[in-house]
Amino acid sequence: MNNGRVFTLYDLGRMDFAVRTGLGKQLLKQRWGLVIAGSTIQYRKRIRAFQKVTLKTKIVGIDARWLYIEQSMWVKGQPCSSGLLRTGVTKGGRVIDTAQVLAALGQSDWDLPPTGYVAEWIKSDADRPWPPVDTAD
Repeated sequence: MNNGRVFTLYDLGRMDFAVRTGLGKQLLKQRWGLVIAGSTIQYRKRIRAFQKVTLKTKIVGIDARWLYIEQSMWVKGQPCSSGLLRTGVTKGGRVIDTAQVLAALGQSDWDLPPTGYVAEWIKSDADRPWPPVDTAD
């Protein structure tokens, strides 16, 4: 499976996750959208055609603006790839506060600050420079 298919399956996994957690219903009711603002992925084992794949999705951190989601693919109990994504819920093209999202889900008491490798990724990603503007175009 190539990286494009892996990302597509991760997208589908997040949609399934949204439906199972009740977020999907709120997306429709509130006219919200979803956005990916950053991601990193690691590949460890090749997934071959027709292999049965288990996809796991979980929230690994929440801050004022973003939900950090970890996704992984497994074949025969072995991890094949793992992704970390910075995701947001949008309204009118703007990311809304996670407190508003959690309140709509009846989970205002959730407290899951990013720690460990998630916090380290957030910090290092903030230091990443953007490509310079090409004035030749």
